[in-house]
Amino acid sequence: MFKHPVFSLTKLGAACAAVAAIAAVQPAFAQTQAPSAPATAEASTNRSPEMTLQAAASSEVKQDTVRISLSAEVEAPDQPAAGKKLTAVLDDVVKRARDTKGVEVRTGGFNVWPNTNSKGKIGSWRGQGEIVLESKDFEAAAALAAKLSDKTAISNIGFSLSRPAREAEERKLLKEAAQAFKDRALAAANAFGFSGYRLSKLELGGSGGPVPMPRMLGAAMAKDASGGYSPDVPLEAGDVTVSVAVNGTIVLQ
Repeated sequence: MFKHPVFSLTKLGAACAAVAAIAAVQPAFAQTQAPSAPATAEASTNRSPEMTLQAAASSEVKQDTVRISLSAEVEAPDQPAAGKKLTAVLDDVVKRARDTKGVEVRTGGFNVWPNTNSKGKIGSWRGQGEIVLESKDFEAAAALAAKLSDKTAISNIGFSLSRPAREAEERKLLKEAAQAFKDRALAAANAFGFSGYRLSKLELGGSGGPVPMPRMLGAAMAKDASGGYSPDVPLEAGDVTVSVAVNGTIVLQ
């Protein structure tokens, strides 16, 4: 009868001893984890400084593409007739211009609207359409505009730099901009007492879009002595600025 209590007391004593052992170990574990915070702060302090820089290169390039807008106008007693008449004129112009070598031909705007008299009533309908000529051959484009002047008038002339020409110029400028960035990065590192640097981040940018001429109306649309529209407009392209920019972040060493 008395053996069971003795056995229970023995097991209880062993459990208490285990708890005491765990409690004794815990402070030691906490002490080994504490120094980690100062180590992180020290690593942050020793981090190399960074610097953001920009360098660019640019050049003036002659625009190589001309865009000539030709306008055709018609008048008819009602809206369907005006639309049909304008379509016929544009189709004829496109057909005559389509086979011109080196000149891209496409249709542009198409509008039909009513003409009202002093009493606000519709007297007739007018239609206006656009044919666009685009080419790198300025002489061919001008000659085609002259050929089509019996039914169209020049309403706008614009110049631009073609995509292949712009990309070729950007490839040249990229080398200049990259070298300028390297020189500036090394100079900046030396100025702050460092012997060199390493690249951390780079971004490229650039510009060189089209620069259209103002709309040319009035004289450009005036009829000549033969009754046709005179397309005698000088086609002289200007220059456009092409630029490449290099933005980057360097780590001073």
